[in-house]
Amino acid sequence: MGDVEEITALVYRYAELLDGGDLEGVVRLFDGATWRSAATGEVRQTPEEVRAVYDRVILYEGLPRTRHLMTNLSIEFVDGGDGASGRCYFTVLQGLISTEPIQTILAGRYHDRYRRTPEGWRFADRLFIIDLIGDQSRHFG
Repeated sequence: MGDVEEITALVYRYAELLDGGDLEGVVRLFDGATWRSAATGEVRQTPEEVRAVYDRVILYEGLPRTRHLMTNLSIEFVDGGDGASGRCYFTVLQGLISTEPIQTILAGRYHDRYRRTPEGWRFADRLFIIDLIGDQSRHFG
């Protein structure tokens, strides 16, 4: 697998873990990274600080009942190829019961930096930018 494919898989892994209810796995993705919110100015760096965000996710029988759709991913390499930056859009859908329509609850952008490690590509920094907000009352507590 090449560098672009490995970074792409990392970005998509975030969505897969979150939608699968593996919040500890999501936190591990940001081990050694900075997690930032454009909306609040928050900067989180420790696993405990990042976990506090994902502890607010409401689970239904272990799942948030969401689908994070990642689109328009672009990646640029820096630092002689040992670093990269990326941008993508995200759209979060949620559906709780089969008789209720699926709702778009959030849309925005991620601005990421990645670093090459002996184990592969990892997040170095993620900036969350929220562009559109729907009803998140059943997603965040």
